[in-house]
Amino acid sequence: MTESRVVIGIDPGTAITGYGLIKEAKNGDLTWLAHGVITTASDWDEPRRLLHLYRSLLDIINDTKPNCCAVEKLFFQKNVKTALNVGQGRGAALIAIAETGLTMGEYTPLAIKQAVVGYGKADKNQVQQMVKLLLNLNDIPRPDDAADALAVAICHLHSTRGFKRT
Repeated sequence: MTESRVVIGIDPGTAITGYGLIKEAKNGDLTWLAHGVITTASDWDEPRRLLHLYRSLLDIINDTKPNCCAVEKLFFQKNVKTALNVGQGRGAALIAIAETGLTMGEYTPLAIKQAVVGYGKADKNQVQQMVKLLLNLNDIPRPDDAADALAVAICHLHSTRGFKRT
């Protein structure tokens, strides 16, 4: 690796979109930079919610200047309404990413779990515990959507260049 990289991971949704920023040093060490969520009010109509997600992500990307980004891929949902909401939030995120010109990786939940925990069927708590461990944090990042976004970022770094597991 020639230089350190900063990646923003995104866990999309319409009501809540999680984001997390991680820096990978030249030696492969990972450093937590930030995490949080973008929320929309349930009484907002869909266009307003999506516009808020888009603008908020654009602001975060422009403020933090990551080198690349990673987004969780939409996977089959039993609940069609949930799948549509995640898909719409993902669309808003993809437009913000496209506008900034960042390179992007997309990862399924299975791939994320495999990269972070080493087991594709790991449960949410196992993923969160490994995010805490890999980023040398005192506590599991909260809320869950932000922890998931950090896991997406870790997956991207692991998948594109690898990282040191010590």
